[in-house]
Parts: sequence; C-alpha cells; structure tokens
Amino acid sequence: MHGSHSHPPGRGHNAASGVVQWQTPHDDHAAPHPHERAQPDTEKDLDLVAQAFAQGFAATDDPTSFLRLAGIPFEAKTADGKRIVLLRVEREQIADVGSVTPQVGGGDFRYAPLPARLAGRRDKLTFAYFDGDNVVRLDFVAARALTPA
Repeated sequence: MHGSHSHPPGRGHNAASGVVQWQTPHDDHAAPHPHERAQPDTEKDLDLVAQAFAQGFAATDDPTSFLRLAGIPFEAKTADGKRIVLLRVEREQIADVGSVTPQVGGGDFRYAPLPARLAGRRDKLTFAYFDGDNVVRLDFVAARALTPA
C-alpha cells in the first residue's frame, strides 16, 4: 500500500533513530535520493573523538595509562625521521562570546556579543613534544599519527 503521509517517518515506519542511508546498489553514480542524509564528516568525527579524549583525560587519575590507551606515543619519529619526546599535554578551555563579520569592501568589521544560548565552550588539547631543539605542539590527530620510536 502506497500512501502519502504528512509526517516524517518515525518508530513504526521501520526507521532507525540514528543515521539512515538510502542506497541504489545497481547505480554507484546515482544522484542522492531525496531522503538520503549526508554521511558524517570525517573532521567532525575526529573533533568528537578529540573532545571525548579531552574530557576523559581531564577526569583520569592515571594520565600516563590514558595516553597509552589512546595511542599517543611518548617517543616518536616525525615524517622527516626526527626523534621527538612527549613533555606534556596542554589543555586550553575556550569560550566563544562574540562574533565578527567583515564589512563589504574590507577595512572594517561588525562585532556582536553572543547571547548566552549561542555562546560556546570547547576544550583544545595540544601535545607538546621536544625535538632536541624546540618544543613542537601537535593536535590530537597529528599526535596519534606519529610513528612510535
């Protein structure tokens, strides 16, 4: 029975509560179906993983083991083969309380304080490694991508 509903699919319509993907197996290059939802953005997923790591790291009583479980190397080699060692994990708490919009033609901007419901908070993690000469700061993704020494 094919009928028109005036409400979106929900429970009882064989719809999952998560992401739903419509596929056309016989046509890999078909235009997206109107009901198809975009796949999660890899960067967004990595941001969520980094955010979860930041929250867990802040709460752990054993930061060394937490780093090992997360795959953050204490000693590593960079892409150019230089040896680096982990000195510290730096956690910065950031609160966004205003926005800036450039004016047409440049040279000036418009500033607007954000109302409480739009203000945002986030944690930023930096892994401080020493390369023999300088401190090199890496984000979560770059630290996990290092080759352990």
